[in-house]
Amino acid sequence: MPKPMLEIGSRPFLDTLIDELARYDVFDEILLLAGHKAELVEAHYVGVMRGRARIAVSRETQPLGTAGALIHARDLLHNRFLLLNGDSLFDFNLLDLISLARTGGVHMALRAGVEGDRYGRVVLEADVVREFLAPGIGATGPVNAGIYVVDKSVVSDIGKLPASLEQDVFPKLAACGALHGTAYRGYFIDIGIPEDLARADRELHERLRRPAVFFDRDGVLNRDSGYAYEADKLEWIEGAREAVKAVNDAGYFAFVITNQSGIARGYYEEHHVVALHRWMADQMALVGAHIDAFEYCPDHPEGTIAGYCRASDRRKPAPGMITDLVKRFPIDMTRSMVIGDKPSDMEAAQAAGVAGHLFAGGNLEAFVRERLSSASKA
Repeated sequence: MPKPMLEIGSRPFLDTLIDELARYDVFDEILLLAGHKAELVEAHYVGVMRGRARIAVSRETQPLGTAGALIHARDLLHNRFLLLNGDSLFDFNLLDLISLARTGGVHMALRAGVEGDRYGRVVLEADVVREFLAPGIGATGPVNAGIYVVDKSVVSDIGKLPASLEQDVFPKLAACGALHGTAYRGYFIDIGIPEDLARADRELHERLRRPAVFFDRDGVLNRDSGYAYEADKLEWIEGAREAVKAVNDAGYFAFVITNQSGIARGYYEEHHVVALHRWMADQMALVGAHIDAFEYCPDHPEGTIAGYCRASDRRKPAPGMITDLVKRFPIDMTRSMVIGDKPSDMEAAQAAGVAGHLFAGGNLEAFVRERLSSASKA
């Protein structure tokens, strides 16, 4: 059995890794580098869509090492790509790593605060990786978390095969100053040994349960100019994208819940809303932020378009958009909150059983950070 296909919580571990990528909603393709029993991976994933990402598989015919797998797949790689190990999960904001990564070489995610002697350590000077230390008693420093932003030029420089990224490629990059790293904290699990495989099966689902911030859209993330649906007319609230990133970095889900009665009134169509949300997601990604899901309600009882002229339990002040998200995501509602600018947002929060915070304007990042700080002390 390929290690990433081992079942954790009654589903392949790789399913969880892919779901974690898909919730960022910025990746167009997920390429699986498969070797041992690759046909099992192909049967499960080839042609599958997760969010906006299409899944493809590169099948090795002979073992070439972790570096050789990239050589084998080089014609399928973009000029810059995110590379993740298939047997470990690290819960941190991937887009922050991508936003920090310099052009050229490799920028790696490091896990800070790992105890024990199982892992080798990384010697970091500012954000430059200087050296790798073998596992040993009393070793300190961050560990390689198996997540990298890679320039394709690195693949072209890999020499004789088979070859290992960790043993052959990264030390050479470190020697010439082309290997960088950033240390993060967050839940980390590597299923490479039986003890940790069993631990992942016991705890992974609950560890991925997170509190959420449910953002209203118009008047909170962007200026409420009245039935906004065009990207070139959208004006961000000061600190809006940074506020979303603060939520991401705190380990919360970030959701948008927005009434869009303009659809029911015939001012625009659903595809306009979907396109605007896609544009907003791409703009947030530029600063390392993401929304896990955009929810909107197109209905209104006074609508003029057949099919949308109706009452809906998803339309705020009803809590339907929130409760629908709870069915799809492992949300810790006890620590979640709604941020809105209207009484209907606060009523929806109350109906869903979460805290509601009324945003009256100003810098949204400062407003959100204050609420996150208060929640962490509660």
